[in-house]
Amino acid sequence: MRRCVASGESLPVERLIRFVVAPDGALVPDLAADLPGRGVWLASNRKALEKALSVKAFARAARRQITAPEDFAVRIEALLARRGLDMLGFARKAGQAVCGREKVDALARGGRIGVLLCASDAAEDGKSKLQRLAQAASPGANMIDWFTSDELGLAFGRENVIHAAIAKGRMADRFLIEATRLAGFRAW
Repeated sequence: MRRCVASGESLPVERLIRFVVAPDGALVPDLAADLPGRGVWLASNRKALEKALSVKAFARAARRQITAPEDFAVRIEALLARRGLDMLGFARKAGQAVCGREKVDALARGGRIGVLLCASDAAEDGKSKLQRLAQAASPGANMIDWFTSDELGLAFGRENVIHAAIAKGRMADRFLIEATRLAGFRAW
């Protein structure tokens, strides 16, 4: 548990983003939470970031002046999306992730879906049908629908992907943490 500088609320680390201050005073998001220095933690959402910057919460926590670019929230969103898509690509290479309606259906019928991914630009009826199937066959499966078909396509090495799934296990759990952190920055 860490305390968010914007709200003062104690939250699990999985729902926060760590920031460090570079020697030149630049605020740096530490998504892997492994950079040296004293960390400042913030709830993983755009509103918390805007509040923390407006009330100078980062500067108070770091006890020094900090600088952040004008489009900081957009940059963090891009970094979080990249991190999630890289993790999805690793899951694919490890044989833990599949794409395409038939392969996702087969994984669902086997009761092995940990995370179901539907493109944000997919048809609503297709999303709901697949979600019902996944919930019936794999209770507790989580659905993520804030990646575009182009983004999912990048992770699978295809032009675009509408439906994908990650099998139950550690890869699915880790991906879910990263995708949930991204959800707070996506403005759909």
